[in-house]
Amino acid sequence: MSKFRTKKIIIALALATVAYFYWGGNDKPEISGEQYVTRVVDRSDIVQTISANGTLTPVVLVNVGTQVSGTVYKLHVDFNDEVEIDQVLAELDPTLLKAQLEQSKANKLSAKTVLRIAESKRQRHHMLIEKGFISDEAMDVIEQEAELARAQYEVSKAQVVRDDANLNYSIIKSPISGVVIARDIDIGQTVAANFQTPILFQIAKDLSQMQINISVAEADIGQLHTDQQINFTVDAYLDNTFTGTVKQVRLNPTIQENVVTYNVIAMVSNDDGMLLPGMTANIHFVVAKRNDVLRVPNAALRYQPKDAEAEKLGGPTIYQVKNGLPTPLLISTGITDGNFTEITGGDIKAGDSFIVRDASDDKKPERKLKFRMF
Repeated sequence: MSKFRTKKIIIALALATVAYFYWGGNDKPEISGEQYVTRVVDRSDIVQTISANGTLTPVVLVNVGTQVSGTVYKLHVDFNDEVEIDQVLAELDPTLLKAQLEQSKANKLSAKTVLRIAESKRQRHHMLIEKGFISDEAMDVIEQEAELARAQYEVSKAQVVRDDANLNYSIIKSPISGVVIARDIDIGQTVAANFQTPILFQIAKDLSQMQINISVAEADIGQLHTDQQINFTVDAYLDNTFTGTVKQVRLNPTIQENVVTYNVIAMVSNDDGMLLPGMTANIHFVVAKRNDVLRVPNAALRYQPKDAEAEKLGGPTIYQVKNGLPTPLLISTGITDGNFTEITGGDIKAGDSFIVRDASDDKKPERKLKFRMF
């Protein structure tokens, strides 16, 4: 073996020894400093809420349709236009409807002529039957003809009224004052009203007041009531928090895949127009509120010492460090906001510290690098 090769082996063994003691010689990570992470009891406000999702909708949303079929002839409004009641929104081609009306008027005139002739004939036969020139049976036939003529005239009159109304229906007018939020037709489009009334426009009466349709789980519905305050955000304005009031808790449940929910309606003021129909609202119902109370992080209530023989008090318990060991303290709790819980009783005051977790939980296991010698 050459001296050069022997020197390489010695260097490799030295490096392996250093690496072993540096990375792999200590299997237990060293914990320096305090063994527990603690927090201090403070006083503050706690608001208990229930979370849910909902959709913003106008309070009054009217679907404007048509009672007659035809081709869209004119459009007078577009999206976001403000309209007044009875304002013309669109017109259908009136050509066929006008022709139908003229035909009905002609039929009415014809029926009126037939009725006049039948009435004259009846009057003449009344004179003849008084003189005994015709029989009662012949007079009955004349009376029947006159009645049929009058009935036909009344039918033709009704037909004229109907066709005149259909012609008026070809002019689509707004039933309310509001804002056009949807337009589902274009010029030249044919709409058919034979089986189902087609929706041409959607008009919101007033967007300064909106409502939220909220789906609430059955486990939470018992804590809600009318006039209850809600806070919510929308994705478009995450830095803004909006408020509203519960208007109605509907009794009819919705059941999907054995999950029961109830629909809750909340009213929201929208004077600045920031909220738009269809936005998703992330809602928090205010169930309870406590001002200036002692509070403790929920992490402290969840903490359990790793020592299996630690004392258990059978109630809400937090742990304080005494003589270097976690010591349990039984407390009474009130409402919670998900992060903090109200302290209503126990030998604890503002400024006392308590354990929220072990400091070792913050230590990330160190990577061990070991060399294998061949």
